Amino acid sequence: MTPTAPGPLHPALHTPLCDLFGVRYPIVQTGMGWVSGPELTAATAEAGGLGILAGATLTPAETRAAIRAVRERTDAPFGVNLRGDAADVVERAAILVQEGVRVASFALAPTEKVVRGLKDAGLVVVPSVGARRHAEKVQAWGVDAVVVQGGEGGGHTGSVPTSILLPQVVDAVGIPVIAAGGFHDGRGLVAALAQGAVGIAMGTRFLLTSDSTVPEPVKQQYLRRGVTDTVVTDLLDGVPQRVLRTELVDRLLAAGPVARTGRSLRHAVAFQRMSGIPWPDLVREGLAMRRSHGLGWSQLLMAANTPMMLRASMVDGRLDLGTLAGGQVAGLIQDLPSCAELVDRIVTEADAVLTRLTATTAAAAAATAEPGVP
Repeated sequence: MTPTAPGPLHPALHTPLCDLFGVRYPIVQTGMGWVSGPELTAATAEAGGLGILAGATLTPAETRAAIRAVRERTDAPFGVNLRGDAADVVERAAILVQEGVRVASFALAPTEKVVRGLKDAGLVVVPSVGARRHAEKVQAWGVDAVVVQGGEGGGHTGSVPTSILLPQVVDAVGIPVIAAGGFHDGRGLVAALAQGAVGIAMGTRFLLTSDSTVPEPVKQQYLRRGVTDTVVTDLLDGVPQRVLRTELVDRLLAAGPVARTGRSLRHAVAFQRMSGIPWPDLVREGLAMRRSHGLGWSQLLMAANTPMMLRASMVDGRLDLGTLAGGQVAGLIQDLPSCAELVDRIVTEADAVLTRLTATTAAAAAATAEPGVP
């Protein structure tokens, strides 16, 4: 059921993001592997934000079924997240077109050909970037908007904080910019808008909702953490990744290269069996990743770690086997609201902040006006 919307909101809360995606509020739930399934995606969409289904960890057939499962739950617009460097990205993009998906989201930017094909089919294309040069590159390809994630964000991330990266990208491109990394409430939404963003994207905050299918013991692990209880490491899959610091992560960080290589081999075999992706395609994906990220051969082998270790925790609840990707903002989150409650809370708080700031500005202007001057 669609929640009751708050009363009339400050006009600044209707941004170009709302028009671009066809949603009520400038809030995006990111496409988190093993987390953003049909339930969470639909719940976000029903709440008035843009829910994004995580397709990168699904087979093509599973992706099609998941899209239809979202549609059974809501008629609101939603997106699907894909990996731009996947060997079968063209096939997966075609599924989005065939199923009438509104938004194509990419964790790693696809090729210009894929972008053009999706846009020609009428989809809104929104890749995530972590640097100004990446935003400039995909803008030249014709994407509709970018999600800019600062270093505070969970999962694969960069080193530049959102407060620095966001205005840098806003000043460099002429397309809508969505801010990610460190957001969880209405104050953050207002701050992002003040820096030129058209909205915010959140992962950890939506993971920690009652609509998320992540096992309850795993959610409690997040709720118990402080803002300094995460670590960024490239030892898991060769690319910098922010995860919660757990006993498993500490063991992995202390393990030697032989132990890490053995674990990676087992994960690579398991991922191939589960995904059904032919080995030649996986090798091509790996080589593309090696070129784009400058990975060594040992790091390339480790790339299967992330999907398998996330599945162990986010699906199976195995904290002894899985990692917990998460942003530093986890240290500020203390509850598990529904998506409807969360979105309403954020826009209500943002409206109050904007109203207060507007009133303060008006009062200051009136106080300094010359007598008799309107």
